[in-house]
This record gives sequence, structure tokens and C-alpha cells, in this order.
Amino acid sequence: MKIHKEGFTTILIGLTTLSLITWLSFSKLPHNTALIFGVVALAIAILIIRFFRSPTRIPALIEDNLVYAPADGKVVVIEEVEHKEFGEKKLQVSIFMSPFNVHVNWSPVNGIVSDRNYFPGRHLPAWHPKSSSDNERMRVIVQTDNAEVIIQQIAGIMARRIRNYLNVGELVQQGTELGFIKLGSRVDIFLPTNAKIKVNIGDKVKGIGTVIAEI
Repeated sequence: MKIHKEGFTTILIGLTTLSLITWLSFSKLPHNTALIFGVVALAIAILIIRFFRSPTRIPALIEDNLVYAPADGKVVVIEEVEHKEFGEKKLQVSIFMSPFNVHVNWSPVNGIVSDRNYFPGRHLPAWHPKSSSDNERMRVIVQTDNAEVIIQQIAGIMARRIRNYLNVGELVQQGTELGFIKLGSRVDIFLPTNAKIKVNIGDKVKGIGTVIAEI
């Protein structure tokens, strides 16, 4: 299992702390109690390592009109919105990432990064309707041959660290790693209103494995 670079420091600190707790438990506590601490520490260590797993994803079909899911998770929003930042109506598709999902984010389309902005903000739960506009977030705009696609990485109540690796002017392809969000979080995609949505609310999607729209 490949570990994402964003997890190296966290895993090192976590495993060191858990090892110390386990050693102290066996040194100071009755054997049966210390064994329980050891099992719990092992379970936590596995969860920490698993959280930072980084699978290699390759689109099954590369086409400019396809929009892939940028992340693993559950579709929680599909609606037409008129956002004050965009100045026009867009189709919004939002994917909620639980702590058990892969937290790597990928570019859902082929194109050129035309804009990149960081917005400080609140840390409402990622499923909250206002998290798209009020929460801390990173927004990138990718200009494809057919349309402008807006991708927002949103921090939630637990996720306080957003990483984005794209730069303005960069050419990206479907499956290009665009960033990473620690803990539970959300990714929004804003598409033209004539896009054909291929998923439903409640669907579980796979990053670069599920086509969510056609443009």
C-alpha cells in the first residue's frame, strides 16, 4: 500500500506516541489491562496509516467531454446555483469524504488551470449547505475545450488542512493529482447548466473511477 507524502509526519508522530503509550502500559499496568491498551493502539495505528493511503488511479476512458469524480465519497448535493462569486448559474455536484475514504483529490477533466484562489473561512460541518460559500476552501478553475470547470476543496469541522498542488497555466489531465484534504471534508464541482449529470444524490463514487457528468 502506497502512503501519501502528506501522511509521513503525521504517521511518524502517531506511531511514536502510540508506541510510547503501549510501552508505558506494559511497564506500569497489569498485563491484561496493558494488552487492551496494546490492541487499541494497534487499531489506531492501522487507521492512521490507512487514512493516508494513496492508490494509483487511471481513467478507464479519457475524453474531453467526461467529468470524473475528483474524490472518493458520497454525492450529497446536485443542484443549480447562482453563486455570487461566479456571476452566473452553475450546476453544483458535491462529494462528501468521510474519514474512511481515500483523501487524495484528482483533476476530473482535461484542461488548463486558469485560476487558483484560497479563501479563509469558517469550519462548518462539510455537509452543511453554507460550507460551499462560508468555509475555508481552495478553488481552482480548469478551462477545458468545452467549458469552464470549477473545483473547490472544502475544509470541514475536522479537516483543517487543505493541500493543492496545481498552478495557474498548468496543463492537467484527468487523473492528475490536484491535492489532499486531511480528515472529513468535501469537494464541490461547478459545471455549466447544460451538463448532463450521471449520478444521483446518495451515490457512492470513486475518484477517477466514476463519471459524474458530461459537458
